[in-house]
Amino acid sequence: MEFSVSREQLLEKAQVAASVVERKQTMAILVNILIEIDAMGAVLTGTDLDTEISTKMELLEVGSGGAVTVPAKKLVDIAKALPEGAIVQFKVDGSQMLLSSGRSRFKLGTLGAEEYPRLEIRGEMTTVVVAKTPLHDSIAKTQFAMAQQDVRYYLNGMLFSIGGGVFRTVATDGHRLSLYQVALDSGAVEPVALIVPRKAVLELVRLLGGADDSVELSFSDSHFRVTSQGFVFTSVLIDGRFPDYERVLPQGGDHVIRADRRRLREVMVRASILSSEQYRGVRLRLTQGQLEVVANNAEQEEAQEGLEVEFVGKDGFEIGFNVSYLIDVLATIESEIVEVRFGDSNRSALIQGIGDDAGRYVVMPMRL
Repeated sequence: MEFSVSREQLLEKAQVAASVVERKQTMAILVNILIEIDAMGAVLTGTDLDTEISTKMELLEVGSGGAVTVPAKKLVDIAKALPEGAIVQFKVDGSQMLLSSGRSRFKLGTLGAEEYPRLEIRGEMTTVVVAKTPLHDSIAKTQFAMAQQDVRYYLNGMLFSIGGGVFRTVATDGHRLSLYQVALDSGAVEPVALIVPRKAVLELVRLLGGADDSVELSFSDSHFRVTSQGFVFTSVLIDGRFPDYERVLPQGGDHVIRADRRRLREVMVRASILSSEQYRGVRLRLTQGQLEVVANNAEQEEAQEGLEVEFVGKDGFEIGFNVSYLIDVLATIESEIVEVRFGDSNRSALIQGIGDDAGRYVVMPMRL
């Protein structure tokens, strides 16, 4: 096995494949990435047994093909340390991979490619097509609401709901909920709901950035796969029942405000400075044309912020929220104007960007 590749191509593709590799593993080979070479080029693959990424790497020259695994982190670190524009030659010599570039020489230990574990997808696969940019936006604009290490394991991920010509992403940690939907390029399919693990969601956001083309989404009862021109990403699915999110979406709302999103976020950020570090609570007081945001903490410190808004509802309405949740939503929405709908002080608020019906965000109130 012998080939050469540019340093930039090696670094980019090795980082992609290594991104799912965990440093601490029970199997020694799982700290490695798989390199496969043939006349068509190279494919680099990394896995942690729950997620797997395969990416194509363009080669400058192929002396001979083959397959081998090498330590992922060491390969990435070598590529980072080499100068820009360098050419890297690879050659397998027994149980070692020899790398040379200019006057630099490296020997990496290898393990046999035949021992490298691959994710096996069981059952029939269904495939739909969606544009990459809308898919990226849908995941990126809902990921912040995923739970982390929640005992309700089905919340430690994101719901992918497919059906009716729509691809919808939903995430919730039980205190807030984010929802975004985009149209599918492919024809109608039977409605299906998949729960994709948190790690896989975060990797997809990174992988889907860049060129705007279409990708294939394939899924079975146990696995989910995204196929693009540059990579194939596979993940196991969380086996569970996601909450009925449609019941959580507030209907109507007697109190409605419309405000400049950027200015509203700035008000929340300043008020948050003196909010309780543990509970992060702020109080919103609404009067005609005015929003007052008040934060207190255990040290008897207080912050007050005011902002002119469009307001429809009863004067003197007051409600409390975790300010971090509001800031996350306002940082995600891109519309210049946001609309916030409240029922009463015990009901969740619905937040949307004006002119962007694709995204909806729900935040539960808190008692202060």
